[in-house]
Amino acid sequence: MARFPTKLVVMNSEVVRGAVGMASLTVRPADTSVAQGLNDLPVLATPTLVNLFEAACSVALAEHLGTGETSITLEITMTNRAAVGVGREIRAHATCAEVDGTVYKFTLESYQGSKLVACGTVSRRIVDRVSFSARIAAESMATE
Repeated sequence: MARFPTKLVVMNSEVVRGAVGMASLTVRPADTSVAQGLNDLPVLATPTLVNLFEAACSVALAEHLGTGETSITLEITMTNRAAVGVGREIRAHATCAEVDGTVYKFTLESYQGSKLVACGTVSRRIVDRVSFSARIAAESMATE
């Protein structure tokens, strides 16, 4: 099991619970499944949608992070409900629903207009940026 640094400023979970983050994008040809080699459909690719959800979670947490802290994704679940074509705008919403120590769980929804495109959950852990980066750098330099 991966170890994460624990020297963090503990956020007030009551303040963070309910925090909302939003992100949006207009689908470009490079954002499609066909461009990303996933299938032959010119619709919003799932990895692009995941990136949008993660951005919304990061926005929700941004003002609550201490100096030197950042967040990383531990787990994501998502259900696609509708396809989105090139040129259409999509909006992602992330709401912090649960806090357990340094792990923050978000509920997710994305919309094209009023149409629900996808929904799911993300769990993110707060980590010390320098310690985490140093550990990853040391691991990548180690020979196996």
